[in-house]
Amino acid sequence: MKKIVLWAVAIVLGAYVLLVIFRIPAVLNQQKTAEVVAKIHETKLALDDVMGKNLPPDPGPDADKTIEGIDANKNGIRDDAELAIFKEYPDSAKTRSAALQYAMILQIGLTQVFNSETLVAMAQERGRASGCLYDLGGGVAAANQREDLFKKFVLNNDARKNKLEEIYEKY
Repeated sequence: MKKIVLWAVAIVLGAYVLLVIFRIPAVLNQQKTAEVVAKIHETKLALDDVMGKNLPPDPGPDADKTIEGIDANKNGIRDDAELAIFKEYPDSAKTRSAALQYAMILQIGLTQVFNSETLVAMAQERGRASGCLYDLGGGVAAANQREDLFKKFVLNNDARKNKLEEIYEKY
């Protein structure tokens, strides 16, 4: 009888240990998701970035070698997209601000989304960025045109376009 009880306890203990071991990746994934969602919501555009005080150097031909691209000034906006926005809107800080915010959130989509929770956080921030595009005036049609233009700055090659489409389809 004692042997049966010991075996039962050993089996239950072994099952518990296996359950804990198998749950570790899920718990780590939950923690990583929470951290990335918080980071997505906390990422803000700095006034110095809008005013051009932190402009990066031209990344040259290396800009398109990876989906992530180059972000030398570490502001969350790919350098080639940031420079294109400044070239397109040298005299309008308000328009640059909306464009840079939109570019930043698309970059987040390309680099930080890895599950449905992070996609939702990115979509929420993208909605806010779209609202800023609308606030520039001209109604919905003008906001949609601006959005299409700003997408071209960030999704400037097939790999980046495909990556964002894949993220939306996958999650």
